Amino acid sequence: MGELSGKAALVTGGGSGIGAASARRLARLGARVAVLDLDEGAARAVADEVAGLALVGDVTEPSTLPDAVARVEAEFGRLDVAHLNAGIGGRQPGVDASLDVAAYRRLVGVNVDHVVYGTCAAVPALRRGGGGTIVVTASLAGLGPMPADPLYTLTKHAVVGYVRAAGAALAGEGIRLCALCPGFADTPLLGAARARLTDAGFPLLTPERVADAVEAMLREAEPGSAWIVQDGRDPAPYRFRGLPGPAGGQRPPDVELG
Repeated sequence: MGELSGKAALVTGGGSGIGAASARRLARLGARVAVLDLDEGAARAVADEVAGLALVGDVTEPSTLPDAVARVEAEFGRLDVAHLNAGIGGRQPGVDASLDVAAYRRLVGVNVDHVVYGTCAAVPALRRGGGGTIVVTASLAGLGPMPADPLYTLTKHAVVGYVRAAGAALAGEGIRLCALCPGFADTPLLGAARARLTDAGFPLLTPERVADAVEAMLREAEPGSAWIVQDGRDPAPYRFRGLPGPAGGQRPPDVELG
């Protein structure tokens, strides 16, 4: 019996790369797994491999994640783990008049909107089950600058900030929201950059190595934490520096802006 025996999980972008490795790992730990991907064939292939549920949908559509969570609850009776993993690269400079607005909106839709839609869909289900974990695939680009892809960096910083704030807000309900921040991993997301990295002798993470981090996070992650995954290092939470406050030392009350 695995650690997740009797539990149910949903993985977005689960048809390849990190998502597929995560789906396999969650199944190996005993979970029943739903694999959501835009590519129906890829979703079905991984779902069949783990004896799970294949779901097809565009994560940028507001209805996709609520529908997916409803299917998971209908099929498995509960939801305990959501791995919001789907993501794409910027593929343009994003710093001048050449901006492709449609491609930019697609990037934000996949990398940011999907995380918000997925969290908002998963949280009620996790509440019904008495708690659970949401792992969001961010990136090292969410913790530091990636000058080669400023728009990707923007989206991953947004995701890390959202996770840190919302994770703290949900912690009291037994719901852990945390961010997975891998370095360069050998997945289709790399595209043409893969050859440049390997030619330079740069070590690439395997998707299975990132799945190791997912497993560690399910055991140990604190709400709102961001875990770094780098080749040759054990996955571990990033230690954010504190922010300076007013000179008088006052702390602001919790407020909503606007």
